[in-house]
Formats: sequence, C-alpha cells, structure tokens
Amino acid sequence: MGRSAPCFECLERQLQYDFSPDLVFRYGISDSALPFGSSAAVQVNLTGDGDNNLSEEVSLQLVLVGLFNEKIRLFRRNLEQNEGNQSSLEKGPCQKDVDDNSVRNGWQPSIQNGSLLSFIGSGDDLVAYNHKTSVRNPEWQYIIKTITKLNPAVYVGRASYATVRNLCLNYVYGTTENNATSLIKFFTEGSTDHCAANFLKSVAFPATENNFTGSMRNPNIFPILGILEAQEHLYLLHPEAPYTLDNIMNYSPNVLKSDWHIRFLAYQILSALAYIHALGFSHGNISPSSIHLNESCWAWLSVSEISCLKEASSASEKSCFIEECPCQAIYADLGLSTSMFWSTNFKLWWAGELSNYEYLLVLNKLAGRRWGNNSFHMVMPWVIDFSVKPDENSDAGWRDLTKSKWRLAKGDEQLDFTYSSSEVPHHVSDECLSELAVCSYKARRLPLSVLRSAVRSVYEPNEYPSSMQRLYQWTPDECIPEFYSDPRIFTSLHSEMSDLALPHWVTSPEEFISLHRDALESDRVSQQLHHWIDITFGYKLSGQPSIEAKNVMLPTSDPSMPNSTGRLQLFTKPHPRRRGITAHSYFYGIKESCLKCQLQHESKGSKCTNNLLHLDSREQLSETSFLENLELANLFSEETCHLDPVYCGNTCSLRNQPNDLSAIDILEEPSSTSVPSDFDLCSLLECFEPDASSFMGFQEFLKWRQISSSSSVQSEKQSWDIFSFGCILAELYLKRPLFDCVSFAAYKESGVNPVAVQELPPHVAVLVEASIDKDWRRRASTKCFLESPYFSGTVRSAYLFLAPFQLLANTGYCFQYAAKLANGGALRSMGPFAAEICASFCLHLAKSSLSDVETESLLCLLKEFLNCLSSGAVKALFFPMIQNVLQAGATPASQYSHLKVSLLQDSFMQDLWKKLGKQAYLEKMHSLVIANLVNPPDKAIASASAVMLIGSSEELGFPITIHQTVLPLVHSFGKGLCSDGIEALVRIGSLLGEAFITRQLLPLLRNTISTCIDVVQSNRPEPMHGWALLAIIDSFFTLDGLLMAMHAELILKELVQDQVCPHVKVLMQTQLDLSVIQVVATTLVSLCKRLGPELTNLYVMPQLKNLFDELAFSQSTTSKPGTSGWNLKVSKQKLDEVTQIESRMDIVLLLYPCLASLLGIEKLRQSCSVWFILEQNLQRYYNWKWDVVGETQRSGGENASTQRLNVGRSFSLAYNPAKYLMNDLGWFVPQGHGAKSSMSLLSSKVELQYSNKFTQHSENSNLNSVGPWFWFPSPGAGSDGPDFLGHSGGLKDKPSWKIKASILYSARAHPGAVRSIAVCHDECTVYTGGVGPGFKGSVQKWELERMSCISGYYGHDEVVNAICTLSVSGRIASCDGTIHVWNGDTRKLISAYAESSVSFPLPTATKVTIEQSNILTPNELTGGILSNAFSGSLYTSMHFLDSEDKLLAGMGNGSVRFIDVSQGRKLQLWKTDAAEYSFSSLVSAICSCGSENVRAEKGSNPPTWIATGLSSGHCRLIDVRCGNIISNWKAHDGYITKMAAPEDYLIVSSSLDKSLRVWDLRRSLTPQAGVLRVHSDAITSFAVWAQDVISVSRNKVATSSLSRSINQGGNYQLSPRTLYSVDRGLRSHSIISTISILPFSKLFLVGTEDGFLKICN
Repeated sequence: MGRSAPCFECLERQLQYDFSPDLVFRYGISDSALPFGSSAAVQVNLTGDGDNNLSEEVSLQLVLVGLFNEKIRLFRRNLEQNEGNQSSLEKGPCQKDVDDNSVRNGWQPSIQNGSLLSFIGSGDDLVAYNHKTSVRNPEWQYIIKTITKLNPAVYVGRASYATVRNLCLNYVYGTTENNATSLIKFFTEGSTDHCAANFLKSVAFPATENNFTGSMRNPNIFPILGILEAQEHLYLLHPEAPYTLDNIMNYSPNVLKSDWHIRFLAYQILSALAYIHALGFSHGNISPSSIHLNESCWAWLSVSEISCLKEASSASEKSCFIEECPCQAIYADLGLSTSMFWSTNFKLWWAGELSNYEYLLVLNKLAGRRWGNNSFHMVMPWVIDFSVKPDENSDAGWRDLTKSKWRLAKGDEQLDFTYSSSEVPHHVSDECLSELAVCSYKARRLPLSVLRSAVRSVYEPNEYPSSMQRLYQWTPDECIPEFYSDPRIFTSLHSEMSDLALPHWVTSPEEFISLHRDALESDRVSQQLHHWIDITFGYKLSGQPSIEAKNVMLPTSDPSMPNSTGRLQLFTKPHPRRRGITAHSYFYGIKESCLKCQLQHESKGSKCTNNLLHLDSREQLSETSFLENLELANLFSEETCHLDPVYCGNTCSLRNQPNDLSAIDILEEPSSTSVPSDFDLCSLLECFEPDASSFMGFQEFLKWRQISSSSSVQSEKQSWDIFSFGCILAELYLKRPLFDCVSFAAYKESGVNPVAVQELPPHVAVLVEASIDKDWRRRASTKCFLESPYFSGTVRSAYLFLAPFQLLANTGYCFQYAAKLANGGALRSMGPFAAEICASFCLHLAKSSLSDVETESLLCLLKEFLNCLSSGAVKALFFPMIQNVLQAGATPASQYSHLKVSLLQDSFMQDLWKKLGKQAYLEKMHSLVIANLVNPPDKAIASASAVMLIGSSEELGFPITIHQTVLPLVHSFGKGLCSDGIEALVRIGSLLGEAFITRQLLPLLRNTISTCIDVVQSNRPEPMHGWALLAIIDSFFTLDGLLMAMHAELILKELVQDQVCPHVKVLMQTQLDLSVIQVVATTLVSLCKRLGPELTNLYVMPQLKNLFDELAFSQSTTSKPGTSGWNLKVSKQKLDEVTQIESRMDIVLLLYPCLASLLGIEKLRQSCSVWFILEQNLQRYYNWKWDVVGETQRSGGENASTQRLNVGRSFSLAYNPAKYLMNDLGWFVPQGHGAKSSMSLLSSKVELQYSNKFTQHSENSNLNSVGPWFWFPSPGAGSDGPDFLGHSGGLKDKPSWKIKASILYSARAHPGAVRSIAVCHDECTVYTGGVGPGFKGSVQKWELERMSCISGYYGHDEVVNAICTLSVSGRIASCDGTIHVWNGDTRKLISAYAESSVSFPLPTATKVTIEQSNILTPNELTGGILSNAFSGSLYTSMHFLDSEDKLLAGMGNGSVRFIDVSQGRKLQLWKTDAAEYSFSSLVSAICSCGSENVRAEKGSNPPTWIATGLSSGHCRLIDVRCGNIISNWKAHDGYITKMAAPEDYLIVSSSLDKSLRVWDLRRSLTPQAGVLRVHSDAITSFAVWAQDVISVSRNKVATSSLSRSINQGGNYQLSPRTLYSVDRGLRSHSIISTISILPFSKLFLVGTEDGFLKICN
C-alpha cells in the first residue's frame, strides 16, 4: 500500500472530527516544503471554560502524530475480526469514559506477560482490561510494543477530547508517571523499592548490559502520553518540545557554551541509545531534528521519529481526505519531494525545470520556516505593487528585488539614521515576515481569537487593510505563499470584515492568483530573484555586505538563550542568477500561448547539461558561455553542500522488522534478585566523582579505540544509530554537517572519511572515526562510548544528579530529592563546575508559591549550593532566583510566600552576605527587601523584611544606611509604607544611637513635614496633595516611635526648645485633613508625656497658646470633609482602633484632658488663658468635666456626639514585633533562642538611656565630634529627603547622584603624594598607596567610621603606584614595580611577583611587523627601547579579574602578565605594544569587559577582552582567550592615565592631553567620536559607577552621565567644579592625584599630591 498524507486543512478537519472543535489546531508539521503532513501542533485548554483564547498559563502545547498509513486500517480490521468486542482498541461493556476524576486517580498501563493493560480511571475505581497480544499483524505489534517499552506509562485507548485533556492535566501535575514517587520514598523513607533502585542503577551505570528502568521511562526518552484510536486512524500524543537540537545549532549556537556542554549533551544522547539498544531496538532516524530539548536544554530522543513510526506517519504522496479538497487543485502542479536533496532542486531551478515558487519553498524549508506557524511562516517576495497589471515589457508596477521590502518601505535616509543613532547599530528591527504581518494578511481566514492575540486585543475589522494595493503599501514585511496559490485568502469568514479587494485589473481571485503567480515566474523576476535570496537567506545577512545592503538585523537580546526561530543564513556566497526559462502558471487552466511555453514543452524531460533550449531566447549564449555559467552554478552547489546533510545511511522499515516478537517478549522486567540488595543511598552517593585533575592525553583515547574495536554493536541497524551519533557529535564541533550527499556517496563507495574529520580536535576525531567506521562491525557500541575517557567524572556526576528531575514533575519532589543528595555530599563530591551546572537546572524551579515542606528542602539545597559554588556562579544563578521570589506579588491563590519569608529570615541570607560581600547584596537585593514594605502582600513578609533591614543597618554604617535604607523608606512615605516599615526606621534609629537620630533622622523628618505642608498649601494636583497628607502621617508615626530612644533633654532640644514644635506647626494648619490632625495631636500627647509635666509646662504650653485661642473662639462643630476618601481610608488603617475626629473642635478633646492629667488642672489653667471657654465647650459638646479629686468624668448619655471619642485612651504606635530577634552581630535568631523579646531589648536600652537623662550638656556636645561617622553631614534644607514629592515614580526611580564637590573631612595619609585608593566592598575600609616614610612606598588602611588609620603595610622599596582589593577574601595587591599580595588584616606577605630583567634585554631598533606572534617568550626581543620612567621588567599598572581570580599586570615594555593569585603563580605574558614603532610604551592603564559593575550583572561569565592604555596614547583591545589583538587605535595625544569599561561595548579613557573619551566598540573608533569636553588641565584620574563618570583635574572635579544624549557636536558635556571645604567654605588648592567612589554611600574619595585623603560628596 502507498503512503499518503493529507493537506493541513484536511488534517485540521479530521482532528476536530476525531476529537473536538475545542482542540485548537495551531499548525501542521511536514517533512516537505508543502503543506501536507500527518502531524499537527495543537493546544488544549486546561481550565475547562471553553474559551479558545488561550494563554500559556492555562493551556498546554501538544503534538498529535497521525498514523494515516493504509496499513493502519487493515490493522484495525484485523483486530476487530480476531478480538471482537474485547479488542484492545475498542471500548468494553464496563469501560467508562475518562473524566476529570481520572486526574486524581491517574493511569498506570504496562506490559506484563505479553499483555497490554489499559487502565481507565473513573471515580474511585480503576477498570483494567487484559488484552492478549493476539494481534496478527506483526508490524503493528512491533510498533505498539516499541512505544510501550520505551514509555511504560503510556495510555492506550479511545480518542476523545476529554481523554487528551486529562492526559495533559496528569502530565502537568506529574501524575502520569506515578512510579516516580518511589524515588522520593527511596531517599526520604529508605525504602527498598526495586523499581526505584533499578532506575537509579541504570542512571548511575547507563553502560550496563541489562539497563532497564523498570516501569519508569528513561530520562532521555521523549514522553509519549497516549496511543489514541479514532474511527479510522491511530494517533500518538506527546508534549511539544520547546526546541530541537536543530533549532539550537541554527538559531542559538551559543547555548552550548563550552566543550563540557557538548559532552554533557552527547552523554544524554548515548544514554538514550544505550537503553533502546538494550531493549533490542534501533532508532534508525537520529538527526538534530529528532533530538528535543526543554527550557534547561535537557535532551530527549524522540520516539515518534523512530524509523518504523516515521514510515507510518510520513508520506510520499499528497492525498486529501476529501476528494474535492481545494488544496488538491492549488498544489497539483507542484512536484517537490522530501527525498530530493537541495542541490538537485537548485540545479533544476537554475535550468528552468523547477519554478521560482517551488524553489523558494525549498529555501524556506531549509531555513526552518513552517506552513501555518504564524510566528515563522513561509516567506515569499512581493514582486509587483498592484498599481497596474504586470507587463514584462513595461517597468511600471514592478518591485525592485535588489532591496528588501523593509528598505523600500522605510527609505535609505531613515535606515541610515537608525543605524547611526541606535545603541546597537542595525537597519532592520524585526523579521522579514513578522507574526503581525502574517495575521494581517490572513485576517479574513483566521479565528478572531488569533487576531486578538497577535494583532490587537480589541478586534476592530476596519483597521485591517482593505485592498491588495493598500496592503502592499502598509506593510514593510514580505509576502506569503498564499497570495501566489490560494484564491480563498481574499474571502472573509467574518461577517463584519469585508473581503480583501482585488486590483482593478482582475475580475476574480482565481485570475489574480494566476497573474500574480505568472509575475513571480516571469523572466524579469527570475533575473533578479537571486538578489532577494541574498538578502533574505544569503550572504547579505551578515558582515560588510549586510551593511551595504542596509540589511543589518537587530540581534537577539541574549544570544545564550535558546531560540526556536530566527533568521538563518543559508549561503555565504552570492547566489547564482537563474539561466533557464519558466513556464506560465497552469493554475485553474489559465495559460497563454507563447514561444516560451512552446520551448518549455519541447524541452520537457531534457537535462540542463545537454539541452540549450532552456536558455532564454533573449539571451542566447554561446555554448562556451553557457558552460562557464554552468560551472559557476556547480561550484556554488558544491560550496553549499552543507544544505544536504546525511545522518544515517540505512533506513529501518516495518518490512525489515522480525516476523515474531520473541526478541521483545523475552525483555520483561527484571526480577528483584537482579538488583543488588546493597544498592542504597550510600551506593548512589559513591557514584558521584570529581573531574580528574589532569585531562587524559591522546594516548588514552587511542587505547580506548583499540578496546572499543573488540566490543562492537550487536546489529547493523544499531550500528547506523552509532553512525548518526558520530555525525551529530562532529557537527557540534565543526558547526556544519560532517556528511553531505557527495561525501557520503564517496564514503559508501570507497570507505574514505570526510576531510572535515581532520578539522576536529584529536580526541573528538577518535570518537567520530569509531562511530563511522566503514565496517559496521568495528563501530563502537554505546557502552564503549559511555565508558570512554571523553566523558569526565563531572559529566557523569551531573547526569546522575539531574536525570531523575525529568521524571519528577512535582517541584516539591524535585527539591526533596536534590536536597537529600546534596546533604549526602553529592555536590561536594562532583566539584564546583558540575555543581554549577546542576544549580542552573534546579534553581529555575524555585517559585514563591512553594509549600512549607518544599521551601525547607529548597533552603537546604540552596545552602549546599552556596558552599560549593564560586562567587561568580552564586551571583549568576542565585540572584535571579531570589529577585523573582522577592518581586513576586500577592495572588489570590497564594498571598503568603513561605519561601520569601524564609529567604529573608533564615541564616541563608547571612551566608550569602558573607559569600559575596555587601556590595553584591546592595546591588541586587536591598531595594527588593524595601519594596516588600510598601503595600506588602502579607504581614509576615513585611515583618521579615523589616527585621532584615534592621539587622543589616549596623554593619552597613551611617552613609550606606542613610542612602540605601533610610532615604528609600522616607521616599515611600505616603505611598503605602506599612507599619513594619515605620518600625524599621525606629529600630534603626534606636540601634545606631542618639547621634544618628539627631543628626540624620530628625532633620529628614522635619524637612519632609515642612515640604509636605508647602505642598498642601500650594495648588498641586490631587495625587501629590494626597501623598503629602499621608507622608505627614507616616512622618509623625516615625517621630513618635523615635521618642522612646531619646532622653527628655534631647527631645526638648531637638523638637521644642530652639524652634517651633513640628506638632504645633501642623496643628495650626487649617486646611489639613482631619485624620492628619488626629495623628499629630495624639503624637503630641506622647511627646508631652515623654518630656514630663515640668518641661511640658515650660516649653510646650507657650507654643500651644495660639492653637487654644483659635479653638476657643471657633464655633464649628460640624464635620469638615477630608481631602479625599481614600486618604481617610488609609489613615484609618494607620490609626487602628482609635475613633476618628469629625471637626477641628475635637482637637480640644484630644489635647486638653490629657494635658490636664499630665500637668494638673491648676497648672494647665494658669498656662492657658482661655481655659474657661475650652472647658465649657468640652462640657457642652462632649459632656466632659474635671471633678474635685482631679479625675476626668463623662456622662453615659445617649447623645451620639458624646460617644465619638475615647478620651481616657491615649494613642501609641502599634508595634508589630517580628518573630526574630537580633544577636550581637546584628543578625536574626529564632525568638526561642533569645533571652528577651525584641521589645524588651529596646525597652531596656531606652531605660538605660533615660536613667542618664540628666547627663551634662558638655558630654552631649562631644558626642558628635568623637562618635562614629562624626564627619558624615546631616541633611540640610536642600536634602533629597522630601524630593520624592516631585515625581510619581516608584522605588526604582532613584534620584540621580548630585555631586556637591564639598570636602567633608580631610586627613594626612602619606608624607608624599597619594597615588592610589582602593575601596573595600563594605565601603567602610579604604587602602591608600603612595609615598611612605623615607620616600619608600607604603599602604595605609583606613577605617572610615572614625576616619583613622588603623594599620599599614611597609614592605615596598619604591612608591606604590597601584592597589587592588582581591574580591572579598581580604587579600590586597599593591605594586611599586613589583607586586606584593598580602593579608589586609594581618599585613602578612603572601606572595611577591617580579620579572627578571634578563628576560627583557634592551633590543635593537629593528622594526617588527605587526603580523608577528603576540605571545612573548623569555628570549624574544620586544621591538623597541624601554621607557625612561620605568624599566621594561617592572610592573606599572594592575587590574583584577574577579570572575577568574586573576590579576593583570601591565609592564614597562608594553606587555601584560597574567597572575593566578589563588595558585600563587605567574601565567602567560602577552605583548600589547605597537610593533610598528621602534620604541616601547609602558602600560599605564588596564580594564576588562565590564570592569566596573557589568560582571556583577553577568555573574560567572568571564570577560572576553581586555583593553590596555599606553603611555604613547594608544589603546589595544586584546582577546582574553588567545591573546590576539582585536583592535588598536590612537586614543589620545598623551599619556593615558586611566581606563574603565562601564559596559561590554564601552571604554572610557582619560589622558594628560586634557581629554576624556568614550569609545563604542560597536562603531568605528575614530578620534573625533565620543569626546567629553576637556578640562583646562590634564586629567589625572576618573571613576565610573553605572552611568556616572567623575573625573578630576588639578583641584577640580567634573561629572557626566553616559546615559545622557550627546550634544550637536558629538561631545559629552562636562561641568568642572572646584572642591571646597564644608566647615570653612574655602576652596581647596591641593592637586588631586587619584579618585575612588563609594557608590552606595554617595561619596567619593580623593588623594592629593601633598599626601591628604579627603572625603567628599
């Protein structure tokens, strides 16, 4: 019987008939370039609401593989005849349909004793049917046996939408493979489950002969969810894999980051093959497209691609299910075949025997484009503009194919501007055919749900182009094949959308399609089509040709992330022009009679090599010219032979399978005795092994090859699987296929291996040769490959750790399993590199909605990873996961995140802090912790965040705490800051002491209150007005809490004595909301109680006189409306249970009775002149009076006005103590571990402070001068505290860093000049290097808290010119010509590095060509005389590569030395000086890719380049991997003083030539580009943080932002400012020699030529 495949329209109709219209058909999958196939990508709604407008969150993408082979129907009839009603594919009398309850019960079918068991769940019962293998068709017995062996949990049953949906639910929730839970029991409960033991043993030893996983699927076999039988057909159902290996190799090759990743992928492929071969099968169809990968790039070998199934599902003929299907007529004249190579199609097209339409479809298929996939649809060129009827004799209406449609639509001027002005230079920002364009083209045929999803969420039919001419003018994208073949595309299926209007020169869609197709096949288009191919698929996609064609694409944001689509460059050379003629279209019988058609008919069947009638009559060429063009075409075909890859030389078909199933039937599940009884967790942990210390040599691979020859594969079919594996392995290294049709034919004939094998690394070549041996008996088996030295211990260990993850769909199970292995020491055993790979697989599963048990397992796993991984890996892997968790907001399903609380409270955060340092924490996490205090989703999260801030404040110090904690919290006033946020401010103030409160917090609060009052009084818009009111409330709540940490005299001095009390100032404002007045009045009462009666009467009462006078004569007792309803609502949340006041008269009731109780009624009456009126009003309106014994009394009348306020109740801030206290280090410990509660600790501290309230004023006055951080200024009236009211941004909208150029403190650091400053990560410790005693070099260690020098290093003989802090290890590197690495705490020398002068003799003046080697040898001349200032053997500059723990040292002869500081040894030496000059320049500055803070963003990714600045003014860009000079240019006219790389593509350099320049590596490095306006003097240094640049010249500093737009002259604007002293107000005349910044403290340090260290802001 022949094989046939339906068109995609018939396939869609058949699927909806066999399943349901609810099954969303996305697109068909075909092996050919035509829309015919038996597989489809479908989408299933998992919410059950019947809405087909689905999203990824509620739907699952699946693939249905239809087995439409004619043999299936015979197979079904055979079953019905032999088994009747008991057929395995027919429902029995007791069998029930699958419903939603089966999701809870699940299915577990398996093969037992030759029987197929099918479990159908319904309710609480499971009905099993035992169907004996009486199927007499051995071919289909083989198919079903194959699938069920490879997927033991596969479901076999009737096809229905309910079945598909429940299979999807089981797959998503991890209940499809229930036996996987035995793995968890194996670890957690110590069970001896033989199924789990067999599985783990097979994973640990995949090369064993009896490699069975029992009833669990092999982790590298793609899961098949079900075998579903419809009325006429069988279907295989499996999930849609996100990617294939073919996608990765074509669109995102950077995903395979290293050789290790290739080995790990190869190991997975071999593990799957080993399992298949152990079962006695062969795959027979292994290629990159049959290897699927998930989001983590875990590999699965496709089951549906097995040759026997592929033959059943693929087709060699087009056959629709409906006899009169329109597709039969549409594609009747197309003769494309799946078995035809591209080279054959090319030659046919070149000779005119294949139409342009067909050839373009072939190219689309090679580029990975798919029919019906709107995001990656087949693309065709527009050839006419539809203004006139196409006429080859006229130029009117024809499109210029030498330019892209994007270029024609946008214009060259706009593209040039885009290219020159874009941050990433590009011309084209989108695909040549976008999803939006495809859906707009097909809008009249697509469902409305698709249009709403891809075009616009609100469907508006009038917005779609109404005619072909309008459509062409509207779109910058190319065309689709339907406009050349399908007339139905003009007809609308939607009543509200009109049909697509035809051009005026046609009368029907059929006529348009015919004429449009003729235009595509015309001679005019044929002579230009190769230009369009070059732009869309060819060499004009990259390099200089793409720039000239204005066709540079915008690259993907992250090339290391996998992609399933993209622009694939098929050709690297210009595509040949077509030479043959083209016949007119036969579509719908419309054909014109012309000479061209007659020639086509006469030459039919002739070959292009022997018939010259294929030549265009207008271009009759001589035979010699024709042969020359033919030779060029053949040469092009040979150069592009990689488009015809060959992966398998033998096809396994159903006819080749055994007639009986004895080979499969004997492979039953192994008995319990086959598994060693001692295989337990300890046995598994012993399988984890670290990588060998040294890589095995080539001799080891040759020995392995000799051994593998004697252990070959068992059958020829399996040997071809090994052949396919070798081809894929070679392609992963070569970046192109190993075999093409030509080389494979030569291999088959003579056994000669391709020449490309010689290009492989030697050890890889050995493996490839072992897999493609001409004698299949000598090809190594999968067992031999798995045991080869190619796979290191880290590969095997990582595979063993990760393999069970693929069966544990439940996230909690994954973390329990991983945590158990990690606790057992698996991560430590496998080493840091393999642990990093495992972490990348595991951590992406972390979600904020984990349960408590899952969270505990995850935290345990995180701690183990933290101990094993490097700092760079922790940054790259941990921070994204933690950021996602902390950023997760409240959802209806999960408003409480146990994971978020645990991350904030657990000691894990403390360990993370110690591992990475404070800077990494502040960069990545601190702002997110604060964000959880603004409108927090849960009380526990807010409390944990507050405790985190409190615990970190003491270690961060005053400056960082102010800028990174206090100011962001103050900026959140009025924006939903919760009570825990206010409590955090109060606790921080209490912890850091009165000096911090009085000098930092109180000025900020006063400024905020004052600014808010001004906002309320002005005509600001309502949102800002409301924020101001709420900010006043938050300010007074904070102020009320701070009173407990201050003694009475300090309160009096700061709030009352020397100025107007802020409480009274606010109470006097008549336009404020009453809720604000109530809070302020209540906090004023607390203030008075804290001061006591005497101080209150003496200082507060006089300020209240005007307020009481106003209230006494006010007659208003009615309620005054608030500013807005939501303001009052928020205020009620703050006020808790306190009753709200309704008029300003209520202020009297809040204040007067409380003051009477505090002062006594007589003293109050003496201080208040209107006491009589006030008391009368209180009695009249509130029934209040003072009795004889001095107690407040109120009547219990029914008057509502007398019940409004609870007079006897005083308000206090409602604290919400966290569950954790702080230990002596400022970190948190469980409450049960502390002796006191947090409130008792605070109370005891306050009592101690209050007991000393009568301390002498002289002691208080000395507090500011001798206390910690005494030099740090208090915020003035211009503080950025209240600046938040000026904008409406959130927490991420941080105010810019405003440099004031003021000197806060100055101290003598060295007797001579300060040459270098290095700031530690905590910004509390600083090292200065320069001239020491006796004019020798010295390094001083400074503690910024008290601005004192605490130690020094005096081991240098010369002046120290450079200092580096080596990560967070406490090691310091200092350079005076030699490099000393020493301990910063003990000052003990660890190692010293110097270069021997013998290695660098003074050379002659002989010039050296630039092509000479860049690597220096000890006896090699350097090509020039040495600088007078430095000997060539001396180190002149340093730069530390944190990610690799290496130190770069620039030298006096222009070279760079790499030093491994962890191993204490010198590495390679690279030459960077200009070889074209006869003298050497010293390396004066070094930077690396992302040297300032970019690597912190990218974690463990090492830099790819370094840049050196020379004393001659030249810059060199060097490839870190090989030492080659990438680029060199004249950067400055003088000595380069410093270089930095704020971005991967930016370099900033300064020079003594008074210029500061920014170099964009993506553009031309011209001297005129990126010049920052020069200082008037030489620039000695600069510092970069983020986008801010601070440069120094003499005694001036200048600031600039790299993010600001440049002015018309192309230069960045600088604003030099002279430093001045804060206390004296005098200008500083000291010449600045170096600068370093404290970014989180918003400070910078400068060193001067006269030896001073100065702190500036």
